[in-house]
Amino acid sequence: MTIQPRSSAWPADRVAEARAVIADVAHHSDLLIRLACDVLVQHGETSAERADAQRLLVVVDARRPVRRAQREDQGRAAR
Repeated sequence: MTIQPRSSAWPADRVAEARAVIADVAHHSDLLIRLACDVLVQHGETSAERADAQRLLVVVDARRPVRRAQREDQGRAAR
């Protein structure tokens, strides 16, 4: 197995993919939407794009059942 070096286009490709997911949220899972939001919160071009992604992340997280959210949050805290 050969490890390919990361190209310089890697962040731009991920941001473009995240934007495509966000543009069509009705056809993507909450997990994929959450990942796309995380990418845009970290790497969005403008402060408005980062803020919008953060707001959408709050909405998606609010849709999770309470017990599942607590389990996931506890798992993150243990890391």
